[in-house]
Amino acid sequence: MFWAVAKVMLPVMLGVEIAERWGLIQAAGRVIAPGMALLNLPPEAGLVWISSVFVGTYGGIATLVAVSSSIHLSLGQLNALCVMLLIAHSIPVEQAIVRAAGASFSATAALRLSVALLYGAAVAWLSRLTGLMTEPVSLTWLQGSGSVRDAATGSYWAWVQSTATTMLMLLAIIFVLALLLDTLERLRITPRITALLSPLLRLSGLDSRVTPVTTVGVLLGLTYGGALIIEAAKKHRLDARARFLALAWLSLSHGLIEDTIVVLALGANVWIVLVGRLAITMLIVALLAKFTYRDLIPRFAP
Repeated sequence: MFWAVAKVMLPVMLGVEIAERWGLIQAAGRVIAPGMALLNLPPEAGLVWISSVFVGTYGGIATLVAVSSSIHLSLGQLNALCVMLLIAHSIPVEQAIVRAAGASFSATAALRLSVALLYGAAVAWLSRLTGLMTEPVSLTWLQGSGSVRDAATGSYWAWVQSTATTMLMLLAIIFVLALLLDTLERLRITPRITALLSPLLRLSGLDSRVTPVTTVGVLLGLTYGGALIIEAAKKHRLDARARFLALAWLSLSHGLIEDTIVVLALGANVWIVLVGRLAITMLIVALLAKFTYRDLIPRFAP
């Protein structure tokens, strides 16, 4: 698992470092600054999110590591950025899986992007307006404070050292994560969590025949869930509406165990990145279930 993540993160970190030294990061920041201001987020946060959208969660985190010495975030803004990473990441790959499972690539991608932007903006602006979670957050620990100071002098060796420190920290996090996932499975806790989530999925309007496999994807990831929905669709002859609603649920909330632990390690709040995300997903899918009709759903087919 570590090598799979490292193969994603290292090229992104190197690319961002080169772009920053050439002034491309600053130029891109100026371009997207007005849009990010509407979300009450700094320009660098936009670069992190865009990386996540195309490369994946770990690609976004790699970019966050690369800009950690220059990005200025409050705790509320960090949580906003984290929910945006969790809801909309790896769109080209994951929505291709969704399309193969029976829902529109463009419709589900638009759903993820719009919900990520709206929920992220809501968290950031509510934090600012209420005065909650306004304390500044330092992310320089991601590179090691000494390495960050040395990197500011322009030393590539300092960048190599800080990157090595980051990867060692990542190795430790992944080790703990893998150990936790294995423990949950051995103690049969994962199936219990699945059983607890199933009523929530049914409450939001999902077909009972697809609820169990959707719940697996919600916990473990869209790849697993998408594959299981493909099999369930063949076995139960699910109609387009049932598949679309299940895949909409899965698109907005999946990989709850691994992804949540990763962003919690960054300092995110579990009520925002987990409980709030689930609540938003339930609400949106329930609205889709209420206001979409069987004769309209084929428009959202692949």
